[in-house]
Amino acid sequence: MKRYNIVGSGFAGLSAAASLAFNKKDVHIIEKNTSLGGRARQFKSDGFVFDMGPSWYWMPDVFDRFFKKFGKKASDYYDLIQLNPGFQIIFENYEEIKLNSSWDEILSLFEAYEKGSADRLNKFMIDAEQKYNIGMTSLVYNPAISFFEFFRKDVLFNITKMNLFTSYRKHVRKYFKHPYLRMILEFPVLFLGTAPQSTPALYSLMAYSGLKQGTFYPKGGFGKVIEAMVDLCQELGVEFHTDSEVKECSFNKNKIKNLITSKTILPTDYVICAADYHHFDRFILPDEYSNYSHRYWDSRVMSPSCLIYYLGVNKKIPKLEHHNLFFDKDIDIHVDDIYKKPKWPTDPLFYVCCPSKTDNSVAPNRNENLFLLLPLASGLNDTRELREKYFNKMIKRIEEYCGEKFNDNIIFKKSYCINDFKEDYNAFKGNAYGLANSLLQTANLKPKIINKKIPNLFYTGQLTVPGPGVPPSIISGQVVADYILKNL
Repeated sequence: MKRYNIVGSGFAGLSAAASLAFNKKDVHIIEKNTSLGGRARQFKSDGFVFDMGPSWYWMPDVFDRFFKKFGKKASDYYDLIQLNPGFQIIFENYEEIKLNSSWDEILSLFEAYEKGSADRLNKFMIDAEQKYNIGMTSLVYNPAISFFEFFRKDVLFNITKMNLFTSYRKHVRKYFKHPYLRMILEFPVLFLGTAPQSTPALYSLMAYSGLKQGTFYPKGGFGKVIEAMVDLCQELGVEFHTDSEVKECSFNKNKIKNLITSKTILPTDYVICAADYHHFDRFILPDEYSNYSHRYWDSRVMSPSCLIYYLGVNKKIPKLEHHNLFFDKDIDIHVDDIYKKPKWPTDPLFYVCCPSKTDNSVAPNRNENLFLLLPLASGLNDTRELREKYFNKMIKRIEEYCGEKFNDNIIFKKSYCINDFKEDYNAFKGNAYGLANSLLQTANLKPKIINKKIPNLFYTGQLTVPGPGVPPSIISGQVVADYILKNL
């Protein structure tokens, strides 16, 4: 049998592995780290269970379609809870808005802030749902190798509805005037790693998923989704090689013959890079086989990195919901500090996840599990002193909002930032999410899933199509596997 080696065990790698193994291929996953899951790994300490990365479960239909492909359901592997409220946003003077799971309640909320906005929100969502149905069931499953992929009847018929050349910010402002309502609709595109004013209006589909479909949580944490995909892969016969960092390749003519890891030499017929595209392209391959130059990579607009703190607190904290967005400062100033004049932010916005509000299995009794995330420009200087400075800024604002001191009650504390993304994932410039989803870095304008010089090397994950985020990464793995099965 031909041997398929997949480098990296994140969502894209696991998705590609399952898709190939389901078609009776000999599939091996090679993982640099001890634990599987890439950025979605979990770790446990002092009775706490921490998700290291993703925490928002949106686009549930993407997960459902993935498992259905193998005759399975997500519920075969984990229990999914719909959150109510889905999330809350904390604005200036700590005014809070909770986005409930009931659509009627969301409409009433909008109407309370701006007369007539309930009707406008319905119209906005009808348009967003059309984009979602076209984008998430058709466009994102294209390999984006040729522009001729767009010359299909379903795509051409709907292309004018995509609003590709209108910014998402302008699109939102056609409907709403109140700054809080605009913020509620703009924040979902921050998951795409770019600013609302630089994002095509196509991505109103994110708001449709977050507000209309709802926000969910897999009991036990997001790591349960990784466990599910690993279990599925094992059922299908995939073999895993952990603590095995790929160092170089050997070639037979212009094909990769072996992957040379920190442990052994692995023969291969096909290689799929589900690890950092840039690192493999520029540091694993010889220069003559790289897809893109250093100059090309340096010209890419990267999504942010982030400063993360994992905290265990030995008391309950009032007022926090499962998902909390501290947008009590000027978002445009923070966005400028990421994209226009990259520096540690002047007055940061940040996100707090408190899964122990929903799930008592992730923290000891009467304790709280906190995940703090502050977006940063990729490539910044990262020091312990800077981490602590911004940790104190976040804690002060959380305590002021909650009306409760808890800094002295922190019994577990671990930080994670730019240097860690580089160390653990070889992440280009220490990015957390991949390429920013700007117009010039969408679809066919992203780095290709094929290597133009090596016919048995392919790429998947957040630095290629369809882009950053958990559902796109799952789709990315399917796209590259389907391309290989169809063409090779």
